[in-house]
Amino acid sequence: MKTTILRKSVLGIAGLAVAGGLAAGPLNHGTAESTATDHTVAVVQADKPAVDKAKLIPHGVQGEQSRIDLNDEQTGNVKAIIAATKKAGMDERAAVVSIATSLQESKLENLGHLGDRNDHDSQGLFQQRPSSGWGTVEQITDPEYATLAFLKGLKQVDGWQDMPLTKAAQTVQVSAYPDHYAQWEQQAADLVAQHWNS
Repeated sequence: MKTTILRKSVLGIAGLAVAGGLAAGPLNHGTAESTATDHTVAVVQADKPAVDKAKLIPHGVQGEQSRIDLNDEQTGNVKAIIAATKKAGMDERAAVVSIATSLQESKLENLGHLGDRNDHDSQGLFQQRPSSGWGTVEQITDPEYATLAFLKGLKQVDGWQDMPLTKAAQTVQVSAYPDHYAQWEQQAADLVAQHWNS
């Protein structure tokens, strides 16, 4: 009889310990995880200063605006354009002009030669042409090189910062459709605001 009571007591204590451990484990784990997550979010937000949106669209948008959903490749190209803009020592407005131009020219896709559908030998994010001196096919299909080449052209446009986006882009690109760049200004500005400090 003593053995039975002792066995029941030991099993009861062991059961409480196991139940207590199970209850304490996930609760403690959940609390620690949530604290770490909250802390990380706060740090990321503290380290990420806001972009001055007045600098992104200083003249206001012109005309009806277009917008497309971006896939991972297109988002990667946005980030590459922003990185190249910073490398060129240019500001957020230059990135807006670059991204809007690429949205119009290629929908932010790094296009190779499109055969019969190709505009001459235009390729890459900005539809630059090797035959017009933009660089080799390998160069103009490299997002960093293509962006730096576009920005080099933009820097040579006197007063580009004070021009409407479509005029600045057109002066570099010399497109058959000069007014089409304007429709992408809002999305380009939104993308720069989202990714400039990421």
